[in-house]
Order: sequence, then structure tokens, then C-alpha cells
Amino acid sequence: MDPEAFLDLANQVAKVKMYPYFDLAHAVVCCLIIKEDMGSGAIAFSRKHPLALWFSSMMSIFAGSIIANFLLGEPSLTPFKNNNQLLLATGVWYVIFYLPFDFGYKALKFLPVKMGCEALKEVYRAKQVHDGVGHAAKLFPNAYLVMVIIGAVKGNGDAFMRVLERLARGLWTPESVELIRPTFATKASVVASAVFVLHKKTDLISAPASCVHLIIIIFFVYFKVLGISDPLLPLENVLKKIFLGGIFDTLQETFYGKPEESEEAKKDES
Repeated sequence: MDPEAFLDLANQVAKVKMYPYFDLAHAVVCCLIIKEDMGSGAIAFSRKHPLALWFSSMMSIFAGSIIANFLLGEPSLTPFKNNNQLLLATGVWYVIFYLPFDFGYKALKFLPVKMGCEALKEVYRAKQVHDGVGHAAKLFPNAYLVMVIIGAVKGNGDAFMRVLERLARGLWTPESVELIRPTFATKASVVASAVFVLHKKTDLISAPASCVHLIIIIFFVYFKVLGISDPLLPLENVLKKIFLGGIFDTLQETFYGKPEESEEAKKDES
């Protein structure tokens, strides 16, 4: 593509507003994840505990802003002050859980519709990461780690909120803490946050901000559409072997045998 045309496209994409279409897609994907997580008991639970289900859904939809505000010492309820976004999220919640014959869920679960929503959500994710890094940079201009953390949390907040979101539905699942088994969305959000920080605070990336933003969007959408679970895993395994004791553990097993594993370690592997 011609560089000028790419820059023009990047500038146009940077000006796109998230409300209502991208917010709608984000809410749809979050509610679909919750319903699938509930399994066969979703309908019975939704009829018996509508308030808990609504609160759980809102926690997931607005998770990024809730957690980021909490970490930055700002009011965690700020995301709920926008009545239009709250009504939109509530409407999605109602359509997925309460339309007759489960029509809303079945329609939004239809593969082309779901893939479209997921692609739009990735655009929304890139915007959230960008805004998270920018907001943290204003509060802590020289705290690069804080910028990366806030960008990652904004980008994949629903995963970080999953333990509390499930707890609102009466489930306690500490093994689902995102830091224990980070998903590719979290890793990608960390990488994107680092790229935005490098662009904003250093001269290592000289491209225009809109081009960097568009490249991040393409990166997110590309891997989501292809359905690749975790392309960073091979690199992660190599780094573990080199820097986190993997090589020395292998040498120890070679010369001294494999040490006995604890019961907790066996449970983690299984």
C-alpha cells in the first residue's frame, strides 16, 4: 500500500468513535463469554438470579475501566456514569439472556455475526490500550511500568475481572486468576502497551501515532480472525528456558534425576 494512503487510512481509523457500534460488539462478546461459561445452567440461573447476572455482566463489560480506575486511585464507579453506554450494555444483556426461545443468544452466536463482533472488539481493545497508556502517562509521566499495566488492564479487563465476576454469580474459582494462566489477549495487550509507551516516550519508533495505532489494530484482528490461540507461546517457552532456569533444570534432571513433584504442582499440570 502507498505510504500516503496508509497514513490517510490510519488517520481516519484514529478518528472513529467507539460508541455505539464498537461498544455494542464489546458488550456482545462479554455477555456471550459469560453465558457459555455458565453452561447448561444459564437459563435457570438467569430466571432465578437476574440481579446477580446483570451485575456480573456489567462488571465484565466495564472491567477495564473499573480496574484501571481502582489502580490509579480514581472512582471505580466512573464507568457507570455514562447512561448511554450503561443502557446499551443492559440491552445486550437482556437480548442474550431473556429473549424468547433463546433467540438473541442463537442469533449472536451465529458464526459470521460472532466473528464480526469479535473483530470489532479487537478494534475496541486497541483503542482501550491506547487510551489506558495515554491516561497513565498524564498521571505518571515517567512510570513506564504503570503505563504498561494500565494499558494491559484496559485492553483485557474482563479476563482480569473473571474471578470477581464469577463470584457475583456465586462461584469461587481462584484458579482462574489471569496472572496464573495469562491468555493471548492479555499478552498482546502488554505488547501493544509497550509499543505505545516506546512510541510516546522514546525515539525508537518514529512512525506517526495513527500508524502505530492502526498496526496494533491489524495485529489484534489478524490473530483473532485466524483463530490462533497463542502465537507468542513458542517465544515464551524459549525465554523461560534461557532466563528462568529451564536449562539448569534440564541439566539437573540429566545428572541427578527428576525431583519429586509436590501435590500442588501435579494438580497444576493436570
